[in-house]
Amino acid sequence: MSAGRYAQITGWGMCVPDHVVTNEDLACTVETTDDWIYSHTGIRQRCVAQGERDTTASLATRAGRNALLVADLMPSQLDLVIVATVTPEYAFPATACCVQDALGASKAGAFDLSAGCSGFLYGLSLATHLIRSGEANHILIIGSETLSRITDWKDRNTCILFGDGAGAVVMSACPQPCGIMATVLGSDGSGRDALVLPAGGSHCPPSIQTVSNGDHFIKMNGREVFRFASTIIPKATEDVVARAGWRASDVALVVPHQANARIIEAAAKRLNLPMEKFLVNIDRYGNTSSASIPIALCEAIDANRIRAGDKLVLVGFGAGLTWAAAAIEWGMPMPLKPQSAPRRLLANARFGYATLRSLVTRAFHRAYNGVLGPEGQENWRGHLRERVDRWRHAHITPRHKKE
Repeated sequence: MSAGRYAQITGWGMCVPDHVVTNEDLACTVETTDDWIYSHTGIRQRCVAQGERDTTASLATRAGRNALLVADLMPSQLDLVIVATVTPEYAFPATACCVQDALGASKAGAFDLSAGCSGFLYGLSLATHLIRSGEANHILIIGSETLSRITDWKDRNTCILFGDGAGAVVMSACPQPCGIMATVLGSDGSGRDALVLPAGGSHCPPSIQTVSNGDHFIKMNGREVFRFASTIIPKATEDVVARAGWRASDVALVVPHQANARIIEAAAKRLNLPMEKFLVNIDRYGNTSSASIPIALCEAIDANRIRAGDKLVLVGFGAGLTWAAAAIEWGMPMPLKPQSAPRRLLANARFGYATLRSLVTRAFHRAYNGVLGPEGQENWRGHLRERVDRWRHAHITPRHKKE
């Protein structure tokens, strides 16, 4: 670690689909009631992705833009984009690459991270170490999910739980001792069958049989997950508080993964902390997996529940089974001064330019490959491609390197 170098959250943003599905809506398709769902989970409604506008990448991009606006950071200043998700845009390429292109983060590396609902905190921990070591100055971490697309809406055990959305934070280097003070990561792979998407991977490739069996939908052992979460949330919280050198009474706010209100209540009881110290918004969003903690963090900030100097704990658990926690000493002055209209207009213009640039560049690649043919082709098109490639390497590549 570089001496006197810390990593703090300097920007945040969220995005959820406009379409809302209430418990009453679900009662029309499965045998349940609003009272039953709420009493067992604490959920009243959830946001559900609709059409091509709401994908994992598009939600992540909009949340990322909002975080960059708060941080007053240009996309070109980002060193890395991390997207935590279990519902990626594609198996490959990484959803983070789609987001990096859409944002215009031309100098950033990008990759996806899969750690279930703990994924965002895994990304936060990784970003912290990269920044504190001096390997990066600004990193965008996003949790984004479209769980509705792998949910069986006829299965009462799972369809009542999940929702869609994205939350993002910008992490930046800081000389003051604040920001992420400690993190804890853990896993127990022996419990991997408790929460699983059975088909679609190398273990069980897609087939007519896997589709007909519904193996591309989430399968969950609710009781096992509940028992695990009720134990690991307080343990991870205690571990990260101790690692940061704090006491439990020092913590101003706990932002837990929003899986079930009863799990949060059980954790508060074990930690001997009042529920007032816990951020709970599961009633409006359901379980949005890796997006739940950053969405809850954004709402805590909007509700003025976080002040400069406050000590926070973010804690979650997820498929794997995994768990993670982060101890944060909030370093940003709150509330933030509103950004000037000209700077906001300029930032939005940059995002618009990035979208246009992406469309033009991809169209050029398609035209280039269509006209000149595949690499190595030995006819006149192949020879022309070699000459064009040599020209591009000599005249275009050096310019990009200088930039």
